[in-house]
Amino acid sequence: MKAMVCEAFGGPEVLALREMPDPPPPGAGEVQVRIAARGVQYVDVLMLAGKYQFRPEPPFIPGNEGAGEVVAVGDGVTQFKIGDQIMSRHRLGAFAQVGNSRAENCNPVPAGMSLDQAAVFSGAYHTAYHALLQRARMKAGDWVMINGAAGGIGIAAIQVAKLFGATVIATAELTGDRGVDIVYDPIGANVFDESLRCLAWGGRILVLGFLGGGPSQPRTNYLLIKGLEVIGVRLGGVTEQQPEIGRANMRTLVELAGQGKLRPRISHRFPLERAADAIQAVIDRQVIGKAVLVG
Repeated sequence: MKAMVCEAFGGPEVLALREMPDPPPPGAGEVQVRIAARGVQYVDVLMLAGKYQFRPEPPFIPGNEGAGEVVAVGDGVTQFKIGDQIMSRHRLGAFAQVGNSRAENCNPVPAGMSLDQAAVFSGAYHTAYHALLQRARMKAGDWVMINGAAGGIGIAAIQVAKLFGATVIATAELTGDRGVDIVYDPIGANVFDESLRCLAWGGRILVLGFLGGGPSQPRTNYLLIKGLEVIGVRLGGVTEQQPEIGRANMRTLVELAGQGKLRPRISHRFPLERAADAIQAVIDRQVIGKAVLVG
């Protein structure tokens, strides 16, 4: 099979197209997927640079989210069969033509959704759903401010918040000095402190990442005076520590997507061999929604 391999830590230039052995037959509880599309995200930028919390040593095949066709199933797998189209999650290895995945981490492609869209659905929408409804306890009528709203998880958060009855804005100035109930923040840095000023009494700020360049050093007087909550959100937390909740979340999201209520936006498509260009587009913030590698 062909795969994009990270051969050293660095920027997009460390990726090289290589002919690699196919993965072994799927083990118990696994499926093997012929991957047709895979998502490119900021996690991949950090992974290539050796700056992510999970730090594989080169050489390795990056990528943790894809979509394609099941070509083999391991013992004990009953929910999928050969020929099924699925969304797959991988610890590593999605930047390849074939990959193995735990069947419990896969879901059927929702009706009416392309494989390109399916390849970027799971992580972004599960993050938004878990963060807003379960961690921030969002309810209909809440005001939600979403930072980085043009990004993949930002667009997902907008769709989820509006679907469940929240008012979504990009600035608290529209609230008549009331402030917002929830801030959804994947940016960090100086944006975090600014967001605290936008929150109403008892508001919650969700910390999802640091696309703005690094963690912030918040002024804790805002937390005290307004009675604010700072809530860290890591999707791996619910999928690893509470897998039954994670699976239930995905069933709900797949159903909503099948009803046409949730759809990823893809602004960039690249062939697999141009993975470096896709990574650079993410770094340069050219991507509005998601970038996908196809083929």
